[in-house]
Amino acid sequence: MVVMTGDIEPQALLRARGLRVTRPRLAVLDILGQGGHLEVEEITRQARQRLDSVSIQAVYDVLGALARAGLARRIEPAGSPARYEARSGDNHHHIVCRGCGAIADVDCATGQAPCLDPSQTHGFALDEAEVTYWGLCPSCQRLAAEDRTPA
Repeated sequence: MVVMTGDIEPQALLRARGLRVTRPRLAVLDILGQGGHLEVEEITRQARQRLDSVSIQAVYDVLGALARAGLARRIEPAGSPARYEARSGDNHHHIVCRGCGAIADVDCATGQAPCLDPSQTHGFALDEAEVTYWGLCPSCQRLAAEDRTPA
């Protein structure tokens, strides 16, 4: 199931997942619902614009509760800080730019979870695969090409 916060009122969405409705949870849920793969500091900055005050620890707590409830997904590409997104439950993957760190979603490789069949499961019952593709985004490709152009 893909969580789309626009389908259900945020208060009802929180209650349906067993979470109390609080202003910080509503603010963070709305911020994540705008899209992207946001670092905690960016989420906190945006939450502070909406609320009188909110601590970074409160934002971490909200993100943890939302992730446990399946309303947010935490990703942590190698060498990067943790980021959060609203798209969860569909086992999609990510592509990360080695130049600027931009992240984009990539749908499941085979259309159903867990997307990949490993050569050995070691007895595990698989339910998810996490794949990160790495490369250069179009902007970083242009910059790299310009750097190689003789002056």
